[in-house]
Amino acid sequence: MKLFAVADLHLGHPANREAIHAIEARPDDWLILAGDVGETERHLDLAIDALQDKFRQLVWVPGNHELWAVASHGTPLKGEARYDRFVQRCRERGVLTPEDDYPVIAVDGTKVRIVPMFLLYDYSFRPAHVALESAVAWAREAGLRCADESLLLAAPHASRGDWCAARVAATEARLGGLDTAIPNVLVNHWPLRQELARLPRIPRFSIWCGTTRTEDWHTRYNARAVVSGHLHMPSSRQIDGVAFEEVSFGYPKQWRGRREPDAALRRIRV
Repeated sequence: MKLFAVADLHLGHPANREAIHAIEARPDDWLILAGDVGETERHLDLAIDALQDKFRQLVWVPGNHELWAVASHGTPLKGEARYDRFVQRCRERGVLTPEDDYPVIAVDGTKVRIVPMFLLYDYSFRPAHVALESAVAWAREAGLRCADESLLLAAPHASRGDWCAARVAATEARLGGLDTAIPNVLVNHWPLRQELARLPRIPRFSIWCGTTRTEDWHTRYNARAVVSGHLHMPSSRQIDGVAFEEVSFGYPKQWRGRREPDAALRRIRV
């Protein structure tokens, strides 16, 4: 059995909705959807409809776009209530989430644990001279605006940073109780290390890209691989002997004419 991953399908874009149908069937393999499938439950359903029958198992983690307080009809859910609704929908469709037991499977003959996580960000991916309370203003000096500031609401938490701290603490508690004899594949939409959140064209966007609380998780929690998205900069790196895989698909202008949709799936080797 093989393990594949892709992030940032952004099915709000018609071209991306068409593109996912070009992904080839791999009925013996698992597929990780590492966040930003889209903005609505309908987008999530479209991904599941297109991909579930092509793979043995789908695993989903949220990105910031799933957490946006938007809706095709009615009053949109916010914060934890919105996340919980996406988790519920995944469970109804047989898709694993960060709230489920972490499955142990044999990938390429090696036993590993798949660890889907939802950790968010806390503006700590910033230079030392920039104070926390000045981080958003610092990014705006470079002309950057992130829709999360108005659409990603943290209720019932006081802030996104507080929600991030709660998610990190809860995930640490779960990871700390695992059997250390089994290595992990850590999955989170946002990168776990600040050095990975370097966007050459928009470097100050880093504040919306993760938390320094997870800098050593790849070694602390015996990871064989770390999977993330969010940056729309597909890459594969080795850090401390651990594979870090950024698996974004991206917006149409980022993939059209550059690669076929099926090629966006990254095989995760353990």
